[in-house]
Amino acid sequence: MACGRKISGRRAILAAILGNTLEWYDFAVYGFMATILAGHFFPADDEVTSLLAAFAAFGVGFAARPLGAFVIGRLADRKGRKFSLMITIQLMALGTVIIGLAPTYETIGLLAPLLIVLARLIQGFSAGGEWGGSTAFIVEWAGENRRGLTGSLQQISVAAGLLLGSGCAALLSTILEEDILTTWGWRVPFLLGGLIGLVGIYIRRSVDETPVFQQSIATNHRDTDLRKNSIEPAARAFGFTVHWTVSYYIFLAYMPTFTIRHLGLDRSVALWSNTVGLLALMVVAPIAGYWSDKIGRKPLLLASCLTIGILVYPILNYLLTNPSVAAIICAQVLFGCLIALYSGPGPAAISEIFHTSYRATGMSVGYSLAVAVFGGFAPFIATWLIEITGSPISPAYYVLLAALVTALVILRLPESAHRPLK
Repeated sequence: MACGRKISGRRAILAAILGNTLEWYDFAVYGFMATILAGHFFPADDEVTSLLAAFAAFGVGFAARPLGAFVIGRLADRKGRKFSLMITIQLMALGTVIIGLAPTYETIGLLAPLLIVLARLIQGFSAGGEWGGSTAFIVEWAGENRRGLTGSLQQISVAAGLLLGSGCAALLSTILEEDILTTWGWRVPFLLGGLIGLVGIYIRRSVDETPVFQQSIATNHRDTDLRKNSIEPAARAFGFTVHWTVSYYIFLAYMPTFTIRHLGLDRSVALWSNTVGLLALMVVAPIAGYWSDKIGRKPLLLASCLTIGILVYPILNYLLTNPSVAAIICAQVLFGCLIALYSGPGPAAISEIFHTSYRATGMSVGYSLAVAVFGGFAPFIATWLIEITGSPISPAYYVLLAALVTALVILRLPESAHRPLK
């Protein structure tokens, strides 16, 4: 029986990871094609205004995440984690295909940007439920002393999705002529996303529900007053996520745009260096997750906040004064490793804040609100800060503030690495 459960657990975790990877490829590829999408769907008199509009649409997807987090999170806590994950992957594939097939502004006028906004709303609604559902699913399947390591696989799958998106965009930028890429080649990653979404649906159909959730249902261990019991933990999850999401989306989503516009490097260099940074995160995250099972979550979480907060200004300043391929690659690798210190133990740590009966809802809502406010609009905020200050280094202050906020939250959290799930 134990052996069968172990095999089922491995199969379920693998299915969640693969499905999550495909989900986040679909969601993130927009960011890597933003400079091209800006011209097709948000034309304006100047490049900055067009780019701001494109990043605003990017942020709209994040604004929809809290609603998706609540609706799909509630379904995950009532109907099961598997049930919710089947819904999210279908919605994400739909939103991605809409972008890939959307006529441009030149063809249908204002309907074009409206279609993009609609697609991002669908994607954001899906992503809001996906993160909490998949994190709860993976952590609940993990052994008591392996939640950090196993939970880090969730972040690896998110990074893998971003990596697929970044790698696909980089490959197309390398093999296609610029006019072909900007004319029709940009559609390829989105149409591929729709196709691979079908693969994710097939993978997730065959997995079992988590034993922790089944036990919760069997014992009818549900709080009747969800709001009373989950608001405070959700607020903690919100603060816990601020540094995580800002650093992630500044350094691993906005950075290609920063590299192109302010370092003067070409698109393929910007995208390949971003891809290398994502690879670094994927390598270091499970190591950080493993050590969090040994020494606790808080030392690694605080180390990420402090090191990124201290280093962001001098590193961005160096890049601006010494722009080179080697410098941007080293910076992307370093930030990828520092984010991994947080992303490794992060999924387990945030899951351990909540009780099983409202884990998916509370975690999804707290996380998604922070991502919507601070992360999704991070590229927009970075572009806006540079525009109003005239200084390309101004996003460093945003990153530093986020690190300080989250460090204060972590200091007030109890160490949960060696406690059983509630």
